Amino acid sequence: MDTALALTTDMKLVLGLVVFTMAMFLFERIRADVVALVVLVLLGLSGLVEPDELFNGFSGNAVISIIATMILGAGLDRTGALNRLAGWLLRRAHGIEQRLLLLTTAVAGLNSSFMQNPSVMALYMPVAARLSSRTGLSLPRLLLPIAAAIIMGGALTMVGNSPLILLNDLLLNANSNLPSGAATIEPLKMFAPLPIGVALLAASLAYFHFFGDKLLKDDSEKGATPARTQSYFAKAYGIEGDVYELTVTADSPLVGMSLGEAETLRDAPLLLALKSDNDSRLAPPADTRIWVGSVLGAMGPKQQVADFAQNHFLRLSSRLRNFADLFNPSRAGISEAVVPATSGYIGKTAGDLHLRKQSGLSLLAINRDKDVLRDNVRNVPMRAGDMLVFHSIWTDLASAAASKDLVVVTDYPKGEQRPHKLKIALAIFAVAMLLALSSRLPVSIALMTGVAGMLIAGVINIDEAYSAINWKTVFLMACLIPLGWAMDSSGAAAWIAGHTIERLPTGTPVWLLEILIGLLTTLFSLVISHVGATIVVVPLAVNLALAAGGNPTAFALIVALSASNNFMTASNPVISMISGPAGYSGKELWKIGGPLSLIYTVVTVLMVNILFWGK
Repeated sequence: MDTALALTTDMKLVLGLVVFTMAMFLFERIRADVVALVVLVLLGLSGLVEPDELFNGFSGNAVISIIATMILGAGLDRTGALNRLAGWLLRRAHGIEQRLLLLTTAVAGLNSSFMQNPSVMALYMPVAARLSSRTGLSLPRLLLPIAAAIIMGGALTMVGNSPLILLNDLLLNANSNLPSGAATIEPLKMFAPLPIGVALLAASLAYFHFFGDKLLKDDSEKGATPARTQSYFAKAYGIEGDVYELTVTADSPLVGMSLGEAETLRDAPLLLALKSDNDSRLAPPADTRIWVGSVLGAMGPKQQVADFAQNHFLRLSSRLRNFADLFNPSRAGISEAVVPATSGYIGKTAGDLHLRKQSGLSLLAINRDKDVLRDNVRNVPMRAGDMLVFHSIWTDLASAAASKDLVVVTDYPKGEQRPHKLKIALAIFAVAMLLALSSRLPVSIALMTGVAGMLIAGVINIDEAYSAINWKTVFLMACLIPLGWAMDSSGAAAWIAGHTIERLPTGTPVWLLEILIGLLTTLFSLVISHVGATIVVVPLAVNLALAAGGNPTAFALIVALSASNNFMTASNPVISMISGPAGYSGKELWKIGGPLSLIYTVVTVLMVNILFWGK
């Protein structure tokens, strides 16, 4: 390679776009998918990518494979497989904490080999809550080991996470820009990274068994165990007491008030239900008016409710004549849900979202950075990682969770489960995996065959399939892929690689370059997401390998694996999902996740070198 490659205008434009992308992702002024779309448009306007190729990312194998894995995961979830799994884990653990931790994290890691990591974490949060409520094992001790195993387990197959799904497309594109005489880079087969994934998963299990669990015990044992019990919500949120009925008399000052106004009165209990004109409902909208004869369903300590009733001329009844059915625990109750980084709720208040009117959810409290917000909670703008406490009918909660704006932590009775389809769903999935193993078919076609099979067999319907797709992830990937192409085709990646080699001491070993490229990718992933880091660094890694006499495939694989090496910050969607429910602080995540990240880099480089020895 010519290390004295001149810096051209196109290279400057591409490198400028990379810096722009990193700055936008770092400061988070604009949503990541919008930034990616802006970058795509700028690539087209500048002519760095040809117009007829600009939107090819949307039809690439990587994006289609991502969509297929999301739908397949939703199909398996519909069969109730995870509920069965929780029961199986409890039986196998025989009440021994360490065995339960080991089994749960190992199985979660295996599950992530064929499903997207955030999807697996979303499925395991209620499983963790169920295990926690039955065993007394606190959520902080469960969630981080599970999240780490899910991230590690994504390296077991080429469809385990977004960077690995992307990798083959990036390698094939790199072939068109190889210098003359360089060998063609072959795409990696379905289970090519399996030994690396096994080693990473084993390292994660060993880390938490011998070291990490002690830190979690020391720092996070104070975390409570979520279950649908009054004691937990009283301890964690100050939500205590029983439910009472308050009948509004003609003398009550509440007559003519809206429910929202009544809630702001001094010492008002939680107002969870309202009956007017023989219409009873939970989570009534804040603008619903209270009239003579209306019945309020109030929750709180008996003395507080009695004082409120006396002060506002309400008749108190501890017997639920009107709301017995609505407050039946099999139909409704209190739940917790975390706001993921992709949620449309971020920056909006419960009032803006009309949660009670539109979704049937009464927001009782917000747990943010270990602070519980109870006062005027309807007007608090939501943030990623917030834990929201709701009271609702379970079917309304399930409908809200289906929007992907919430990830429900509490284990609750769900509708639309199809347990009778479990065997056929597993059979279809097995066929899809076997097809993916065939070198004759692209992985995207194999996975879409599984999707078609689940749709035809009724495991999942087409509307559920559409809702299973996280379009933010799809747009982020499809819009950024051309940036990687431009890095390669403009020569920017070759220019950086050449100048890097020039400045390194003569005789620098290849394994040291691999560690450096792994650490660089990890740093990039903290700033521009694992997808962005893969797209930007893979072309650079391929050119660096060619310049240093290394194996381009090995270097690229290290990049794709290192892009997921983030156990410390919420820029990893999996970590973002657990930090709120478990109450981890940033310091705790760095103290526990930092050493694990270094172990990840060492194991990855070591295993890749063993796999590619002599190649």
